[in-house]
Amino acid sequence: MQKCLYLLCPTDCLEPVINRNFRNENYFYTSLGNSVVFNTHTILQIKKLVKKYEIRKIYFILSKNNNIILDALGKQDYLKFRGLNSFYNKLVRQKEDTEILWKTEYSQRTIISYYFNKKIKELESKLINKISHPVEISGKIYDRFENTFRNIYPKLVCLEKYHLN
Repeated sequence: MQKCLYLLCPTDCLEPVINRNFRNENYFYTSLGNSVVFNTHTILQIKKLVKKYEIRKIYFILSKNNNIILDALGKQDYLKFRGLNSFYNKLVRQKEDTEILWKTEYSQRTIISYYFNKKIKELESKLINKISHPVEISGKIYDRFENTFRNIYPKLVCLEKYHLN
């Protein structure tokens, strides 16, 4: 049986949905809006989980209409919660960059894909050489209306904005 670690937002309540749709041995790590900070303590905990349970896949998952993401891109009512300020700033900046690059209205899937691609790269760089077996890291976005998990847009689609002088 495949063993997977899912990084989720607790406001999405996706644990039972994942258990129904992905018949694996599932483990969960939650943080608001998937705003997890990969500091030394967090990386150590993830490393211990991956080694102990021989986890082979890690997924970042958010609902397409995640309350924290929608709040960050809208009214920002939850900004007072500890640790969300930097996360909200990143999302707003990504929304602005997306609107410049795509010349269209942003979509949550695009914003989440950009954000997850950055988080995947960060987690890969911090886990590399810390575990003895290969671990695949990817992201999915859950659509409640369709009851589907869609892959995030790949890095090739999620181009970065650069300023040249």
